Amino acid sequence: MIPSFIIFLREGIEASMIVAMLLAYLNKTGKRQYFRDVYVGVGAALLLVIVGGIAVYLAVRHYSGSNVQTYIETTTYLLAALFLTLMTFWMSRHARSMNTELQTRSDVALSSGKRWGLGVLSAQAVGREGLETMVFTLAILFTNTSQAGTPLQGRGVLVGAISGLAVALGLSYLMYKMGTKINLKVFFRVLGVVLMIFAAGLIADAVENLQSLGWLKVGTQVLWHSGNVLNEGSNLGDIAHSLLGYAQSPTLAQAVVWVLYVGVSVSYFLAIGRRPQRS
Repeated sequence: MIPSFIIFLREGIEASMIVAMLLAYLNKTGKRQYFRDVYVGVGAALLLVIVGGIAVYLAVRHYSGSNVQTYIETTTYLLAALFLTLMTFWMSRHARSMNTELQTRSDVALSSGKRWGLGVLSAQAVGREGLETMVFTLAILFTNTSQAGTPLQGRGVLVGAISGLAVALGLSYLMYKMGTKINLKVFFRVLGVVLMIFAAGLIADAVENLQSLGWLKVGTQVLWHSGNVLNEGSNLGDIAHSLLGYAQSPTLAQAVVWVLYVGVSVSYFLAIGRRPQRS
């Protein structure tokens, strides 16, 4: 529940923040008649993402227990970790200039005389975040499945997703009412660090899969067994595994990859956050 809550909160904030900025700018410039175009673009993007996500999940479930499922899961883990890393660094660099960039792109869309321009703009923004969210959610579901997940765990992922999205929409509504004056620098910095750790866990899961397939034959020695203290099948163990990358029987390669990724990515992320913004 907690991993999906954080993912949907973070992605929901970014996607709805973009929509809130567009609506606030249109309202400020007296062009509320274009709200409908933004809503249509958002709806179309969400529909495509949801249908695509369900299709991929059902396709993977069809190969349950086979190497094909492991291949797809491993690819999903790596893609999710890549998306998490790229989007976190991108937001850190562009958060302050996003409002200006959106206003410029909105003016271009409106000046072209084609009403669907704003719909495309909002669909691109929401579709990009939705695609990333779909990959992250699939990674969480696959992680639960590989740890003998149950329908109860699946419902936990759903509850976390809905809760995170609800909070994100609430914050975005405040941004709309306040004219996007909320400072999200600290918010994105804290969540950025959390998501870097989450990404490290996904990479460690990918390493575990590669070793089980026999594709990665180095660092296979198990460092410890802590299942009697914190079992991955328990509620707390599942949260620790999904959010922090905890493994009750980690291999050397898993541990090295996790430590290196967290050390390098978090250090660099915090370092660029302290740099002065270029004018």
